[in-house]
Amino acid sequence: MKQKLTALKTLGDLKQAGYNTKTIKQELRDNLIEKLKNKTPLFENILGYEHTVIPEVERAILSQHNMLLLGLRGQAKTSIARAMIQLLDEYIPIVEGSELNDDPFHPITNYARTLVAEKGDSTPIAWLHRDDRYTEKLATPDVTVADLIGDVDPIKAANLKLNYNDERVLHFGLVPNANRGLFVINELPDLQARIQVALFNILQEGDIQIRGFKVRLPLDITFMFTANPEDYTNRGSIITPLKDRIQSQILTHYPVSIDIAKAITKQEVHLTREQEQNIEMPEIMHDLLENIAFEARKSEYIDQKSGVSARLSITAFQNIVSGAERRMLLNAEHKTMARIADLYAAIPAITGKVELVYEGEQEGAQNIAHLLISKTIRTNFPIYFPDPESIKRKKQSNPYQEIIDWFNRNELEIGFDSSDLRYQAQLDKIPGLKELVKRYFPHVDSSNKYILMEFVIFALAEYSLLTRHFMTTGVNFKDILGAMFSSNFGEDDDDN
Repeated sequence: MKQKLTALKTLGDLKQAGYNTKTIKQELRDNLIEKLKNKTPLFENILGYEHTVIPEVERAILSQHNMLLLGLRGQAKTSIARAMIQLLDEYIPIVEGSELNDDPFHPITNYARTLVAEKGDSTPIAWLHRDDRYTEKLATPDVTVADLIGDVDPIKAANLKLNYNDERVLHFGLVPNANRGLFVINELPDLQARIQVALFNILQEGDIQIRGFKVRLPLDITFMFTANPEDYTNRGSIITPLKDRIQSQILTHYPVSIDIAKAITKQEVHLTREQEQNIEMPEIMHDLLENIAFEARKSEYIDQKSGVSARLSITAFQNIVSGAERRMLLNAEHKTMARIADLYAAIPAITGKVELVYEGEQEGAQNIAHLLISKTIRTNFPIYFPDPESIKRKKQSNPYQEIIDWFNRNELEIGFDSSDLRYQAQLDKIPGLKELVKRYFPHVDSSNKYILMEFVIFALAEYSLLTRHFMTTGVNFKDILGAMFSSNFGEDDDDN
């Protein structure tokens, strides 16, 4: 049927085929109804919104509304807007050569009206694919009315030898050129107030005004806007009359569970073929990584009004994998697994994705990233092993005592670039560590066993049962008392 339609070449052919045009809002509505009846998912790659945002978007489409997606950064607002393309008909007919995708049955430009009047049913038509019916504009303070709506084009007037009273001298902006399509404005509050005013008539009446021209262009556009709620006070605001004309305001949100966050990261992360084949990312590392983002979203040092984008997890994932890959290459190994220590390879991704409040700035971005990793390790440890705090409180037998006792006489360094053999040998020499992991994870495979062993050491340091010291080459662990004596001895030595 689609091939038959696109074979039609004139307005008369359309009429003979019984083709009926629709407004874009009706088109979106009809195609959504079809998808809902067939239980075909509309937003297959938008995860975590199945019972919140997506139903609200669907209700807005059924109501034939323009929409404002309101939410913090990294909440898939633009992805939702782009996915709307799939609700458009694959092809629609336009008057061939028309500037604004004129509907052959209802032409709006001077060119198309004149052509249809002259040629009637012989008016040539072309077919416009849905991918060409999507327009996206990032709102910035330098956007002008001419950019969005249009202006008089003196070059066109000179070339066509027209005076400035002729409608044909107009150069149309992005909005009119999006006629019969979707138009998305990202970060709407960044548009200057006077530019937002220019959108009033388009949203309410569907027409435009350019420099006093009495141009009646009944544009057929579905608008989608995105905005950060904090933009109302930080950088700009959505003026009330414009907000009043946007019929549906839909609030987005961050993932509500670790499982959803993990699924989003796995879907969005892009690794090379070599990384996918050679670097294993244990499930515990997935969990810890996502928990870092969750910790950031409730940290008192981070500006929660700015938000913590899902891109933190995605880029941090890539850094962790790349850290493991670099170590593998340095040691001439063929495969390796991401380790707990590789979490610190993600610090550049963390510091670049959070905005700190004053107290956070005082602490420093690097220290805040370390703090987030520390909190994540401490918070998640009781999910895997007995809680050291609970053991101490209830005066129970300490399953970590043998491990702690070993550190009374020894210390351990986990090198960032240590080969897998050295890494395993370092952990193997700690008595009781392997047995502890086997007791609580009797069926764990040999490679994941070492990740859990390393996790125990890092966690004991977070519970102040061991001390941890970062060096340029790795992380050093020793007992609390020995570290205190060593520190005191050093201070006395400096005084002498």
